[in-house]
Amino acid sequence: MVCPETSSDEPLTPAGRLFLQPETDVVIHCIIRGKNPADMDAIKSAIKSSLMVQHPRFCSLLVRDKNGFEHWRKTPIDIDQHVIVVNNRLDKSGNFIDETQGSTTNEEDDEAAVNQYVADLSVSSPLSTDKPLWELHVLPAHKCAIFRIHHSLGDGISLMSMLMANCRRTDDAEALPKMVPDKKTVIKGEKGRDWFWLVGVLWWFLKIVVFTLLFSVEFVLRSLLVSDEKTAITGGDGVELWPRKLATAKFLLDDMKLVKRAVPDTTINDVLLGMVSSGFSRYLDHRTPNALHEGLRITGVAMVNIRPQPGLQDLSKLMKSNTKARWGNKFGVILIPVYYHKGGNDPLEYLKRAKATVDKKKHSLEAYFSYKIGDLVMSLLGPKYACMLNYKLLCNTTFTLSNVGGPLEEISLAGNPLSSIKVNTSSLPQAITMHMLSYAGKAEMQILVAKDIIPDPEFLAKCFEDALLEMKEAVLRTNKA
Repeated sequence: MVCPETSSDEPLTPAGRLFLQPETDVVIHCIIRGKNPADMDAIKSAIKSSLMVQHPRFCSLLVRDKNGFEHWRKTPIDIDQHVIVVNNRLDKSGNFIDETQGSTTNEEDDEAAVNQYVADLSVSSPLSTDKPLWELHVLPAHKCAIFRIHHSLGDGISLMSMLMANCRRTDDAEALPKMVPDKKTVIKGEKGRDWFWLVGVLWWFLKIVVFTLLFSVEFVLRSLLVSDEKTAITGGDGVELWPRKLATAKFLLDDMKLVKRAVPDTTINDVLLGMVSSGFSRYLDHRTPNALHEGLRITGVAMVNIRPQPGLQDLSKLMKSNTKARWGNKFGVILIPVYYHKGGNDPLEYLKRAKATVDKKKHSLEAYFSYKIGDLVMSLLGPKYACMLNYKLLCNTTFTLSNVGGPLEEISLAGNPLSSIKVNTSSLPQAITMHMLSYAGKAEMQILVAKDIIPDPEFLAKCFEDALLEMKEAVLRTNKA
């Protein structure tokens, strides 16, 4: 397919240039599993007619001018160069199975095999710059495909919005996926009590100023000097090159919503952070019993969409250059601390502490500050120093966490109903990265770890799963009382 011609190359955005630096070269992986065997002709036909290959980023080569500045240059697309078919079945170690000797696998082994395949890709397989920076790996024996898309093409919100625009509901082949509805907060005055409303607004504004100042100073210090205390899950300089393992933690959205309702004004993100805090405490107790002090801080990094509309976006708006909800890497970074605590009598304490942390973050402009400061450093000092600060921030923190709300109902892609959708990224200096995506009443969190630091990610996944179940049981006990 030949893309429309253009009179000049398009320069990369500052964030796009950042993701091309060797230390922060990041690829986004989206694992989709079908209910039916893969039909290669249908897959290639769907790609050729999709909105994806009509988007300039997906049909452009990365080129550099004589001054070293990166640009996008339009190029014809050869689908066969981008679609990689792995016909052999894989074992749990990611090795090919000799099927002539016979083999039987269950769904759990199947998932472990695909996870290890993606874990190996996350370290050892950068995307070639001889073609546009995306690939589709198809594993017919596992009814699975893996989209690999370079982060310089766009952030997770952009890329998931693109994927959803090419999917359809299984109960209506013409309808787009039904997504989580947006919640809009409206501040209203009360008749006869406008003075009370005004005081509330002033207090709200004061909190934004104070928390933004505090968190912005902390962000700068974390990018330069301050680091987490070393634990059994700490990464660091060079760890992005270490071998990886990938595990999946599975949750029911109904369980998360039940726990959410137990504490007023709580969100799914609060529940997720409470699960992570409890899960880390469980895991560290297992790895290093009695070695850590109560209340030890473990700092994470979370990406926050800073477009005006939260959640996945309308693709038609993303592809317009003159809209605020534009395509690309439009996100800021916030620091999210969790704390080590030995198990107590009330598992919901983890949730309450997480909610208190997130509430403060909501009253700050930390995400916007981090986006603007990164843009400023890139513009004034260039990608080398912007990369250095970003890399240092990742070395000084322990984990990365993200959460995207996906389709509410089952969907299909290229005529094949999907049983699961999971996302993760290639390796970072941190020893652990976690990415959760909800789909049709379930939420699956991909946990990518440096296996020489965290050799048992499956146990860590179980710690997170058990954390949610304990919170659920605590809520049910309270409801019965």
